[in-house]
Amino acid sequence: MLCVSQESKMPKTLITQQALDMILSQVNPCDSDGEDIDLQLSSDTEISSGKSSQTSYFHFLILQVGRPLHHTAIESYTADGEPTTLVRRTVSSRLQSFLCFITLDMLRTVQDWTIQHGRQTQHDSWFMDLPELMAFIAILLLRGVIKLPSLRDAWSAKLGHPLISSIMARNHFQDIMRHLRFDDMDTRSERVGTDRFAAVSDVWGSFVANCISSYSPGRCITIDKQLFPTKTPCYFLQYIAKKPDKFGIKFWVACDLKSKYVCNIIPYLGKDPNCYTEKRLFDHVVMKLMEPFMDKGRTVTTDNFFTSLSLAQQLLSRKTTLLGTVNKSRRELPLSAKQTLDRNEYSTQVFSNSGASLTVYAPKRKKTVCILSSMHSVVETGDTRKKKPNTVTDYDSMKCGVDVVDQMLREYTVRSVTRRWPVAVFYNMIDIAALNAHVLYQTCTGVQERRVDFLVELASELAQSHLEAKNAKKEKLLRQQPPIPDKGKRAMCQVNRRCRNNHATVRCVDCYKYTCGKCRKEVAWQCQACADEVED
Repeated sequence: MLCVSQESKMPKTLITQQALDMILSQVNPCDSDGEDIDLQLSSDTEISSGKSSQTSYFHFLILQVGRPLHHTAIESYTADGEPTTLVRRTVSSRLQSFLCFITLDMLRTVQDWTIQHGRQTQHDSWFMDLPELMAFIAILLLRGVIKLPSLRDAWSAKLGHPLISSIMARNHFQDIMRHLRFDDMDTRSERVGTDRFAAVSDVWGSFVANCISSYSPGRCITIDKQLFPTKTPCYFLQYIAKKPDKFGIKFWVACDLKSKYVCNIIPYLGKDPNCYTEKRLFDHVVMKLMEPFMDKGRTVTTDNFFTSLSLAQQLLSRKTTLLGTVNKSRRELPLSAKQTLDRNEYSTQVFSNSGASLTVYAPKRKKTVCILSSMHSVVETGDTRKKKPNTVTDYDSMKCGVDVVDQMLREYTVRSVTRRWPVAVFYNMIDIAALNAHVLYQTCTGVQERRVDFLVELASELAQSHLEAKNAKKEKLLRQQPPIPDKGKRAMCQVNRRCRNNHATVRCVDCYKYTCGKCRKEVAWQCQACADEVED
């Protein structure tokens, strides 16, 4: 094992931290606009978050593999994840499943503050109705599906989607995007002192509450971090070198393992000296994410950032078990568990503590994996060549929940370049709401549908009200046209099916459009006697 001294690590950490501090020191917490950030940092540099782990000592006993542990496992939660009773009764379409998370009340809030900003900055009569906002979200979803390099291409005749052009003009879409707001900017300066998420906290809080109340997860819940890519300056901008996009806003995510439904999510708002004084950061995050789902016998799967014996004991007190890898640098581990040189390949060693077991498995020489579990009553090795213990195999099958969710969100994301971090958070809300809506729709209706097809149909349903109102307004204007042009004048053809701006003097009896001779279809007429014979 290669050991690096603390002195050799300090310069890189200080350089990265100083760069972020220099940028964030110029950020106005009351302003959501900003320039893009472009930092050149080495790929192996990482910013650490949270306080260092506290020193604690626990007594472990060495046990023989296959021997029952000293604690009794709690009764497991047996039901699969399913929508709540109220949601199951109300969801019968894609739009209804989406509105379970982005409700009409939330959309009205966004509508009010968007109109306020438009009237303050552009014109006193600026207005956007609710169907227009829903059509705006529909275009965002369609852009995430077709994946075009620029906004202009979405309205292109060759590259764009025909539904986008029919929903809304590009200039109007950009106009709504320019004024899109989620809170009262006049009172933001008062709220930002106690809430760094003030620019979007009201809408975000409703969204998270809807995610919690709409679905009951199954036995296994996975907790991990999500980095939503953005370079917009804000106090809680994160840099993680191991992530593909490096910069972004970090969220703590809890999702159902089987359905990949996002059950709960918390934004990381940066270091706060007033928080986490009694609990460590990772303990606080896990307990807060799991609070709505405690006392049922569920199992939480975490990685080595969260897993600790103190967390396992806190969860056990709420009838919830823990399974996760443990960082070998934690002081609570016994010294014999940290030794790697004297272990044989595929060997397993088991330690027991009150309420939890520690499995040390060597997948190869000079390398070990530590698994802390409070869900297993006995640790047994398999009959395969690698002799993996059941704690390791269970962790391998349960660890991937949030990673798969993150991959699915990136596949069809509405994310686009923006200089305002509240808009980036709104993009993440739309992505997660669409993913959860797909889960609800399939579960409530029994219809199995590809996610890409679901997103296209959802966009169509979101834009339907706006399209109907748009077509009704257009038809009303056509009906108001005179039956024939004024004397001595000719109208332009409004059909343009076979002509290029020909003149016209008559209207269609069905659509009321002026029609030229080339675009007109002559219908054979009958005399009254023949018509009466056909009717008889």
